[in-house]
Amino acid sequence: MTPEPRQSAPESPHLTVMPPPRPTWFRRLTGVLFIIFCLELGLFLLIYPWTDSWSANYFSWIGPLNLQPYWHQFWNNSYLRGAVSGLGLVNIWVAVAEALRMYVGNGGRE
Repeated sequence: MTPEPRQSAPESPHLTVMPPPRPTWFRRLTGVLFIIFCLELGLFLLIYPWTDSWSANYFSWIGPLNLQPYWHQFWNNSYLRGAVSGLGLVNIWVAVAEALRMYVGNGGRE
């Protein structure tokens, strides 16, 4: 006896595609708060490494006593400061992209 191939259920001709749900007030509020958070964090990470307080904070002197001069030298390195500023630019980019997505996704009705 050979097994017979299974027949799939016929597709219903009355299938309709539901439109995506409209943004609710909660989704819109969390989107705006996310944009504000990313923008503020990005501006902080972009600017703070280049201020004088960057080398005078707690993390610039953390670690064992014998490694503190090397850590402090690494902490004040321009490449590290640039990497942190690059993370700030990424956060700003995310905030702008999210704002554009919310604006364009709504058809510019706001």
